[in-house]
Amino acid sequence: MIKAIIFDLDNTLLDFVKMKENAISAAIEGMIDAGMDLDPKKAYNRIMEMYEQNGWENQLIFNDFLNETNGEVNYKFLASAIVSYRRARDGALSLYPGVKRTLMALSKMGIKLTIISDAPRREAWLRICYLNLHHYFDLVLTFDDIGERKPSSKGFELTLSKLKINVDNVIMVGDWPERDMVGAKNLGIKTIFAKYGDTFNRNYSGADWDIKNIFEIVNIIKKINEK
Repeated sequence: MIKAIIFDLDNTLLDFVKMKENAISAAIEGMIDAGMDLDPKKAYNRIMEMYEQNGWENQLIFNDFLNETNGEVNYKFLASAIVSYRRARDGALSLYPGVKRTLMALSKMGIKLTIISDAPRREAWLRICYLNLHHYFDLVLTFDDIGERKPSSKGFELTLSKLKINVDNVIMVGDWPERDMVGAKNLGIKTIFAKYGDTFNRNYSGADWDIKNIFEIVNIIKKINEK
């Protein structure tokens, strides 16, 4: 019987890629409006490369970009980038269709809802609270709580311990097979691949179920628990 669900956060509950793309584009426009001579496309590609190399939560990305581009940090350009980024980020931060409906349905079924995220604690909670998800979850574990990123089993082990359940009572839902699916399966936890959040168009996830809409989780749980 399933008693709890572990969700990844970014690209599983919320559209992190859309938010990031919009925010970066806005930051570049902000720097250009402030007087910086930039090719928008080249700047966008370079900043995306820097995020991929140094982590998607890098808080100094525009400092690094300005140092690389101009040899120094011009604070007019930096401030314009940060302000534009934050405005666009908040405007673009959105849940996937059906997320709240799904969480409400699962809560009514008595399912414990948890999150394991590789994001830093502050950034994860900002996104969770901005989208008014904080009331739904019984447990949220971030990189700062765990100290290791998926596919490490530590976050999953902590979740099982805190909820006092075993591997047969929980399912993991995520968009990244190499981290979310592998990390859960290493402990024998069943997995659901959030295909709707997959940015790499994978043909094989290795999950027990692939879903194109998050509400499919409700029917999966019902079928398991009715047996």
